[in-house]
Amino acid sequence: MTATQNVVHIRGLTKIFRDFWLREKVTAVSELNLDIRSREVFGLLGPNGSGKSTTLKMILGLLFPTRGTISVFGKHPTNVNVKANIGFLPEESYLYPFLDARETLDFYGQLFHLPHRQRMRRIDMLLDMVGLSAAAYRRVGEYSKGMQRRIGLAQALINDPELLILDEPTSGLDPIGTKQFKDLIRMLSQRGKTVILSSHLLGDVEDVCDRVSILYGGKLRREGNVEDMLSQKTKTQIITDELTQQDLEKIMQVLDGKSVEISHPKTRLETLFLQIVDEARRQKLKTGGATAGGKLAEFLLGNENDTGSAQGKKLLDELVDDTKSRVLSQEQAQTTAESEENRKQQARRHDMLESLVKKDTAEPNAQQPAAGADETTPQTHDNSSADRDIIDGLLGKDEDSQA
Repeated sequence: MTATQNVVHIRGLTKIFRDFWLREKVTAVSELNLDIRSREVFGLLGPNGSGKSTTLKMILGLLFPTRGTISVFGKHPTNVNVKANIGFLPEESYLYPFLDARETLDFYGQLFHLPHRQRMRRIDMLLDMVGLSAAAYRRVGEYSKGMQRRIGLAQALINDPELLILDEPTSGLDPIGTKQFKDLIRMLSQRGKTVILSSHLLGDVEDVCDRVSILYGGKLRREGNVEDMLSQKTKTQIITDELTQQDLEKIMQVLDGKSVEISHPKTRLETLFLQIVDEARRQKLKTGGATAGGKLAEFLLGNENDTGSAQGKKLLDELVDDTKSRVLSQEQAQTTAESEENRKQQARRHDMLESLVKKDTAEPNAQQPAAGADETTPQTHDNSSADRDIIDGLLGKDEDSQA
């Protein structure tokens, strides 16, 4: 399988940590070769100091290898477009303690440039999924470790990643949260997502992983399919209903000379625990802890309904356009009414001024002295010419037309 057919392709990966004088301090990873296929759940196992976390950080582009090559989705791990398709839950929950759960998820949603309405919708789904809806407005710094792992898992899924990297995800989770986490991993794998899981809890890895790699001292010791690695080909197990003593004697005769171990099968402690909790819930007993959580967020199943949002936006745009049209029509009508009113006012002003002009023309000698009056009597200055000039100016007539 070529590098382009794998989600993660690693060849000859080596990471050497050095001291201040560049002397070799420790070799965390040595000549590691890995191929992680699309749509599989891959387990990375090993004791403390085996190089698991260092390998994950190099896949994320947080550390640079000393030697070797890494490609994620066929590109270098530091490519921004690659990071946009990755969700990461680190071993320790590095969250802002002064933010509440909703603010935390909103912050990470904005880092991926998700629209506001989409962020709010996904936040509601994720909080319900991880069982933190009742504690959505509590500060993250007040959460227990298990609750912080839950909100950390939610932030790793906010961008609906194609590759999900989980480092000790069930650390601090109760059996209910662990069971829910494993169910989530199975569902994401069925939807076509790729998951890399690093954990010390081998039972969890056995339940969900398709393939595993076991590291020790930074080197790959064993890799393969989980079922094939755990199957004991040299032994046969038969499980049937309870047998009588007579039946057992017949079986012993058939198996004469072979090593036989007869015992009753046991249920797993996890299964018994969940049965007891489910019974208590059916009795509706109260609890002050985190709930088991709701159904898987729809957007993680590919069922996020953006059609309603698009239709709502279309309707809103139509309403806005209609409102703009009505406002424009009102403005045009108002402008037309104002123009008509101005025209009428100008006409009335013109008629009034014309009447003044006619009156002034009909009584040209109104200001002349009466006959027989004393010529030495002071006479009032005739302002008719000046008044006529003002009136003509208001009427828009020029001096030449008056002449």
